[in-house]
Formats: sequence, structure tokens, C-alpha cells
Amino acid sequence: MGDTEALARVEDWEDRRSLGEGQLVAWARGEKGQAVQVRALRALARLQDATTLEAILAGLSASEPSVRDEAAFAAGELALSWEPLPDELKLRMTEALREAEARESEEGVRRTLFESFSKLGTAGAIQRLIERVAEGHASAGRAALALGVSGRRGASLAEVPLEPVGALLAASQPVETRHGAAYLLVYLKRPAALELLRRCLADADPDVRALCAKGFVEGGGTEDTAALARLLEDSVPRVRAEAARTLSLLAAACVAPCAPLEALGALRKSAPRVASGDSASAHALLAVAQQGLPQAGRPVLEALRRSLAEAGPPVSELAADDVAWIDCRLAAAMDRQTGALAEVLRCGNGRVAEARRLALGLRELARAQVPEGARDAVPALHHPDARVRLAALEAVGARPVPEAVEPVRALLKSEDPVVAGMAAATVGKLKVLDALPDVRALAVRVAREPDLAEPVAGALVGLEGKAAEPALRVWLDHPHANVRRVAAEALTGLTGQPVRSVRVESPPGTGRPSAAPPGATLIFRTRKGDITVALDAGQAPLTSGNLDALARQGYFRGLSFHRVVPDFVAQGGDPRGDGEGGPGYSIRCEMTRRVYQRGVIGMALSGKDTGGSQFFFTHAPQPHLDGRYTAFGEVTAGMEVVDALLEGDVILEVRAAP
Repeated sequence: MGDTEALARVEDWEDRRSLGEGQLVAWARGEKGQAVQVRALRALARLQDATTLEAILAGLSASEPSVRDEAAFAAGELALSWEPLPDELKLRMTEALREAEARESEEGVRRTLFESFSKLGTAGAIQRLIERVAEGHASAGRAALALGVSGRRGASLAEVPLEPVGALLAASQPVETRHGAAYLLVYLKRPAALELLRRCLADADPDVRALCAKGFVEGGGTEDTAALARLLEDSVPRVRAEAARTLSLLAAACVAPCAPLEALGALRKSAPRVASGDSASAHALLAVAQQGLPQAGRPVLEALRRSLAEAGPPVSELAADDVAWIDCRLAAAMDRQTGALAEVLRCGNGRVAEARRLALGLRELARAQVPEGARDAVPALHHPDARVRLAALEAVGARPVPEAVEPVRALLKSEDPVVAGMAAATVGKLKVLDALPDVRALAVRVAREPDLAEPVAGALVGLEGKAAEPALRVWLDHPHANVRRVAAEALTGLTGQPVRSVRVESPPGTGRPSAAPPGATLIFRTRKGDITVALDAGQAPLTSGNLDALARQGYFRGLSFHRVVPDFVAQGGDPRGDGEGGPGYSIRCEMTRRVYQRGVIGMALSGKDTGGSQFFFTHAPQPHLDGRYTAFGEVTAGMEVVDALLEGDVILEVRAAP
């Protein structure tokens, strides 16, 4: 068998989540030569099967750097499994990775090992990264970034010394190094780190400035408020948005007089820009609205809304829509303060549909920090629009009221699996024991509707406790990987003992989308301009081919970007418009070596192998997404359009070429 046939066989095994009766593991150990070994290791990375650990670790000692590099990547992916590895395997991996890093001579491989340390997050992995930062190692910036990612995932960074981190912020250091140091400082969350953060607020790179602005949430003072206020005038809109978000967070903890609230008043200057057609300037206002302000910040929200109204006639219908949506976003933030729908009922100058306004307001009610329940949400449980019903379920689940029980129970019988699933999650939170028969009926539907698994599992656990164990154990060998993950996670919580599912192979001949052609591009047309994306058909043929095929079918025409988080992502491709929809099938994950830099397109997921039609563009580097969500291309033109997107912006069409 030649390499071409062997590589095709590896791809087939990967598609079917099969080990090829042990052949894939043998090839990952080098039985068929270097090219096949590298591809087999990539397949093991994507399968995330704990039984393959030793084969992966063996690759760390290979003579060829390409094999060691791929083995290091595979180890990181196994460490990042959707189902957490047992502690003994993590310790075994930590030991092997530390030994490999100590003897590694290739910087490229070492960088991959650093990334794998961050995914592993054990004490031994963190300690090795700290050592490399402290030594000022050639890849110290990469080690600092890995430490920051570990901290974001919850690892303790108490032992990280500040002095060598500060040295990595020097203007003479490469941007990548400064960015890694800034990322680490954000997640150190130490008062002693504030002086270094103050220094890097003036960095020449906008992504470094934005990162450093994020770091002042823990312990920032009056001096820092003034520095953040200056960033509200930054030339780069996403930096302004990050500063606005941090000031909003600081405002939640301050008392009168509140300097962060006073600083946010400067955002009134954004209103004329938005009205003039500068959509990206709306992101700072959006960041404040999404974060929310305490009751003392109500005058700020009112002033920002007035500034929009007084900015003069928008220069275009498009600008008018932007102004209207931001007005509703700010109105919803005001309703969140009171815990009652009021401002969203009359926001948007008549340009925002009632269903969008209601869904927005109800989601904010779910976040309200007031003692009263969400009574305003009860009538919305009967609303004809599924988006409104879902938001109402979220609100009454977060802030229960007795009168919601019966309408929520009625929604358990909804033919819409998303609504029925959310109703199940809600009755679980409300402890509506009489609803148990209907929840059990939904559990039966999981066999053919996998998306029901997560909310139904939560409901079963909430209503039955340990009595739910037999029903959940049935899911451990479900054909869908995410159903198995949900069951294992729920059973681990119920039993207090680690429970893992089994790997289930798909039968031969399982259908898959055709790979995208070499050089494939997608052009996303919007009213704000076109976004051109080069697909990575080499590393992610299945994911690229899936979006390419959907585009050629006209699937995306008229869909919207339903989620926009400034300085993070813009997400679209959901036919429902609420973040819960897809094409009616799911594709497997296809983890690539592409990192999430600014302008990368990734596949949105709700668990392992749950990709479909939802995708996202990154506004800035997002290293915590690396290796978790399939990255399958990058924006080559129109990044300014991505920066200008707001929630609700419509995709006119997506053109595929060639």
C-alpha cells in the first residue's frame, strides 16, 4: 500500500471516528513512514481517545521534527478533550511533555509544546512555563501567552514572577512577545501587575493596548480610570470598545462619586460618528450596553441615548438602523437595572421589529440583579416568535415566578426541539416535579434529536437526582459524540466518580460533504460591504467543503450576524437567528494548526462534533480558542466590514469561488 492509499484510509478512519482495528495507532507510531505518521497523529488529535495516549507520547521522541511537532499538538488536543482526562493520565502526560521540552532543540516544536502545556494546565505544566518566562527564553513570549491561556482556564498563576514579564513588554521586543506578556498580565489578576499594565496602555500595537485595558478590572483605581478614559479616544475602535467595557466593569464596584461612570460620559462623542455611517464606532456603546451599568449609571445610559437622538439625521438608511439598534441595546441595559420591560418597548425609532426588541429585553431581564421575579416574561411565553419564547424561558428560569410554571410546562410539548429543550431546562431549575413525565418523553427524543441532550440531562438531574442515572447511562454509547459527553458529565456529577463515554464508530460509507476545491474563497456580501475569506481546504477539507456547499445552495441568503461581541467575534449563519439553529445535521470537528489571529473564520460549536452552519470571525487574537474550535480560513479583504458589523446585520448572499 502506497502513501496515497494509506493517507486516504487515515482520512476515512478519522471521518468515522475509528482506530481502524488498531492500524491507525500503529501508523501513528511510524509503521508506514513519516508522512503517514504525521497524518495519523493529526487523526488521533481529532479523535481525542485516551487509549491512544502512549502512541502520541511516543511521537515526542521521533527523530524528525515534523513528527515531534505533530505529536506535541496531538498531546495538547487530547489534554483539551471535551470529556476531561483522568488525573493519572494528565500526570503521565505532564511528565512526558516536560521531558520532551527539556531535550527539544527546535524552537517551532517547543512553541507547540508550550501550547500543549497551556491546554493541560497541571501544576507541572504551569511550572515549566514559568521557568521559561523567568529565564527570558527565546520563546518566552510564547510561554507567557500559554500561561495566560492557562490562567483564563482557571489554573493558578500565583508563582509567576513579574520582573521578567515586564521585560517582555519592552518596546524593542517583537509584537508577538509583547502581546504574550500582556495576555499573561490580564489573567494574573494581581494588584502588583497594575504598574506593568499602565505601561502597556501606550503600546504601539492596538491589540496589546486593548489587552492591557482588560487587566484593570481587578484593582484598578482613579489613576487607571483616567488612563482608560484616554483610550476612549483611541484611533482604533476595538481599543475604545475594550476600554469602555473595563470602565463599565469598574463602575459596578465603585461608590459616588464614581470616576468610571464620569469617564463613560465621553462616549457621547460616538453618537455623531455612528449617525455619519461609522458603524465601528458603535462598538464602544455596544460594549457598555452588553456589560451593563449599576443603577447609579442610569444617567449615563440616558445621556448616551440622548446623544444618539441629538446626533442629527443619519446619513443613510444603514446608519439609521445602526443608531436604532444601539438605542435599543442601551434601552435594554436600562431595563436590566429595574428588572422590568419598559424602555425596550419604545426604543429604536420604529426601526427595530417588536420580536427583536422583546427578545433583547427579556434576555437582559434574565441578568437583572433585583429581588423580584421576571413577571414581565410570563406573557411572552405565549409569543408566536420562537426567539421571544426562548428569551422568556431564560428570564423565568433565572428569576422564577409561580405563574410561569404552567406555560413553561406547556412548552415542553413544543415541536420545536430548541424551545422544548429550554422548557425542560427551566422546569429543572424550577423543580417542577409534575413535569417529570414530559421531560422523560423528551429524553426519548434525544435518540433522534441530539441537541436536546444538554437541557434534558439538566432537567433529569434537577428533578430526579440519582434516579436519573439509568436514563443517562443509555446515552453513553449514543452515535453523537456530544450526547455521550453530556451523559458522562452529568453522571460524573451525580455519582461523584469520573465517568467516561465510549468512542462510537460510524459505519463505512458514512456521508460527508465534498472537500472545497483548492484555492476556494467565499465572499460574504452585506450592506456594509463585502468580506472575502480564503478557505483552508488543505487542513480543514470537511469544514471548508461544508460552508462552500451551503454557500452554493444559497443557504446563507437573508441570514444575519446574530452575535457580535466587540473586540472578540462576529457570529452568523443561524437560520433561526437566536444562536440555536443549523442546517439539520452536524459535522465532525477538524482541529487545525491555524491559530486564532485577527480575521480568522472558525466553526461555532456547542460540544464535540456539533459544527453545522454557524461560523464566526475574530476581531482580535483569541488564543484560548486555538485547538478547540475548527479554524478553517481567514479574511483576505473586507476586515473593515467585519469591524463594522452589529447584531442583526444581514448577509445578502455568500458567493463561492471558483
